Amino acid sequence: MTGMQAFLDIFDIYLLEAVINGILLGGVLALLALGLNLIFGVIDVTWICYAELVMIGMYGMYFMVQYYGISYFVAAPLTILLVAVLGAALHYLVIAPLLTAPPINQLLATGGVLFVLQSFATVAFGIDFRNLGIRLPVLAFGEMNFSYARLLSFVAALVGMVAVYLFMTRTFTGTAIRAISQDRQIMALMGVDTRRIYLITSALGGALAGLAACLLVLQYDVHPFVGLSFGPITFLICVLGGLGNFIGGFIAAFVFAEIISLGGLFSDLEWGYVLAFAFFIVMMFIRPAGLLARRR
Repeated sequence: MTGMQAFLDIFDIYLLEAVINGILLGGVLALLALGLNLIFGVIDVTWICYAELVMIGMYGMYFMVQYYGISYFVAAPLTILLVAVLGAALHYLVIAPLLTAPPINQLLATGGVLFVLQSFATVAFGIDFRNLGIRLPVLAFGEMNFSYARLLSFVAALVGMVAVYLFMTRTFTGTAIRAISQDRQIMALMGVDTRRIYLITSALGGALAGLAACLLVLQYDVHPFVGLSFGPITFLICVLGGLGNFIGGFIAAFVFAEIISLGGLFSDLEWGYVLAFAFFIVMMFIRPAGLLARRR
């Protein structure tokens, strides 16, 4: 009995550690999903290339910190600004001309941007894995260990999401963004400059991708295909939560994160992703319109 009790105690500790790590991962995934959902909810266009904006931001952080010796805390806001400008440029050059085009054309265009950015990064920077070189300590809590990088990322992601919430609810521009997401045609007839709001929304979505890049570069090596590590899962989170549904995406992010983390506890981390994808497929049969969709 003593040996069995010791096994259960250890198992409980590992289980609790996996649950907490899942929560920490969910914060960053929720931040990524928020940016993608914001763009789709307002502009009604899905940016397949969204994770590649994060990749560009991670390269920006790497070169500013490693090559130019800029402090991480100075490089971070510069990276956020850089990716925000990139998001606005993407909308102006690629999305705006296709707003009235069929959805498949929009998907193909953003998919083409994905390959352009990957190819550009491959040619410009090579396929080497680059590390930011910042080593953060590990927080020991009892017999559990947590990465300071994940803790910092979780807190920063929550702060970013709260800042977006306050912007959307306390400012005129944020109110206009929410209004357009509910009815584009009516807001245009009321004199709201929808083109300006679309551009601001794209820049805000880019800024969120830039913030995610600043956090993920602490946990991932940078290479041209790093977006594949979190791009597909972010898109599935948005679909599971209901495209354009901020609350649904937030909940779905933590559900996916817990499945991945707990799957990694009982087997390899790769199996955690397999279980998450399997869960998504099952839920598409049960809730094809998203977790919070009403049954008819």
